[in-house]
Amino acid sequence: MLIGAHVSPAGGPAKAVERGTQRAARSVQIFNQNPRAWKPTEYGEAAVEAYHEALAGSGIDALLIHAVYLLNAASEDPEIRAKTLTSLIASLRAGDLLGAQAVVLHPGSALKGDVGAAIARAGEVITEALAESDACPLHLENTAGSGGTLGRSFDELAALLEAAGGHERLGVCLDSCHLYASGFDIRTAEGLTATLDEHDRMCGAERLGSLHLNDSKVALGSNVDRHALVGKGELGEDGCAVFLSEPRFDGLPCVLETLSDPKNPGPEDVRACEALRERGLAARG
Repeated sequence: MLIGAHVSPAGGPAKAVERGTQRAARSVQIFNQNPRAWKPTEYGEAAVEAYHEALAGSGIDALLIHAVYLLNAASEDPEIRAKTLTSLIASLRAGDLLGAQAVVLHPGSALKGDVGAAIARAGEVITEALAESDACPLHLENTAGSGGTLGRSFDELAALLEAAGGHERLGVCLDSCHLYASGFDIRTAEGLTATLDEHDRMCGAERLGSLHLNDSKVALGSNVDRHALVGKGELGEDGCAVFLSEPRFDGLPCVLETLSDPKNPGPEDVRACEALRERGLAARG
């Protein structure tokens, strides 16, 4: 498992590698544009070259680019749809340039409308974005389920994959907090096994490509997305140890999005997760 962290790319993507290294990360995740603005960032040749040089000299093995939360691929508003498509294409093209493992996308929201129609609209946007980029995979992230967000169940994720034509570049990013909030009790090895068996039946084992490890501030099935520090929420240290030691997750980037001190990079969070992984592996025998 490539345990890492979400880091800032301020100053260019090479700086993200530097910040990831400070955190002892084996994977990093970045936003490729200001998360509060629609304007996509276009990386120039010098920035891309500096990134690859920094990466080659680091212990980081995977980059994820998280599409910003403004995007709603299921929107009925033509302006939001157009902005979402432009931003998603930019993210995927940045992923091509940087050799990212994937772009991670919250598929969108039906708001108060029909979920089936929203999934169809999202599938159209995703299909167009993949056609306008070359090779970078796109991972659809499961959601907690509040506000009509799509992807709260494996049925919905499977429908989204189908609506986008089952494209070979499509995958899934599983977030531990979102799983728990949407009703999957993954605090035990048995519970996580049952959850992943359902994912594999509905979406396909080969689609699972990345992970977010976040604890949850809220109860099982609450459908509310409230991250807690790893081991400090409803999942607790035992539940996080289960997630970190799951055999089907071996080799995948596993990004911590909630850090004890986001502004002062240090290895404490990643090291703590490595210890929890060892604890989980020992418990599994």
